[in-house]
Amino acid sequence: MLEVTSFSLSGTPLLSRTVVERAEELRSDEDALRAGWADAKLLKVDRRGQVPVADGALVFHPAADLGPAPVSGAVFLGVRDDRHVWAVRVLAQTGEVADLRRVGDRLDDADADLMVSAVALLNWHDQAGFSAVDGSASEPTMSGWSRISSATGHEEFPRTDPAVICLVHDGGDQVLLARQPVWPERRFSVLAGFVEAGESLESCVVREIREEVGVDVRDIRYLGSQPWPFPRSLMLGFAAVADPAQSLEFRDGEIGEARWFTRDEVRAALEVGDWASADEVPLLLPGSISIARGMLEGWAQG
Repeated sequence: MLEVTSFSLSGTPLLSRTVVERAEELRSDEDALRAGWADAKLLKVDRRGQVPVADGALVFHPAADLGPAPVSGAVFLGVRDDRHVWAVRVLAQTGEVADLRRVGDRLDDADADLMVSAVALLNWHDQAGFSAVDGSASEPTMSGWSRISSATGHEEFPRTDPAVICLVHDGGDQVLLARQPVWPERRFSVLAGFVEAGESLESCVVREIREEVGVDVRDIRYLGSQPWPFPRSLMLGFAAVADPAQSLEFRDGEIGEARWFTRDEVRAALEVGDWASADEVPLLLPGSISIARGMLEGWAQG
């Protein structure tokens, strides 16, 4: 059997394109933020994570339309083309809107960077209105990059939930793919799961693969990472080797079906498109917005 254990992501994950200057030094500089607000750009994000778009690009609004200074609830995203960029939650949008799953693969690097940060930060604020330490109401500070307890002054920072996503292969020409019970038939992806407290990333890979499909893995190797703000995860990509002869067991109820696929089958599926394809093909794979796509493309290229 041909050993193909060394491969990499096919490219930088689309949601990992970090190019905008975050300008952390400005987050607590109220004078600089107020001065920059006059010609700052504002991204409006609704509760479904949708933003205004036109011709495959984000549509920004003048921040000054909201008032002469940064408004409560707005989050500072950084500096782009010498202008401050902010985001704010809105209840409703007008015109064409889209979320990251729909438009993420069409955005340029800066737009993608800004939208991922905006969605992740605003999602955190939606769920962090009360201190996790003392239960009191908290208020945004540091231009949206932390929250302060109104009772004790305890400061809390945006939460990110780490999750591993692992391409399991046999060291040769087969890869193990699975689908959740709620997914349509033929829609498969690589395996993933959240990191538990007190657990290393490598230990999580071993545990999650064993829990989900009953397979033991070895030769665990890191590939790359991608923010996944749905609502606030960080996907950490790995590859690992397993024995196709080992029986598959769906132990935790999260997997409805899992199968070993050949490299030719994966290549054919990648050529068809992604989950959105209407073609009657035996295998549909994740779209380009997911790090899973880059992992599968890298493996398929051999």
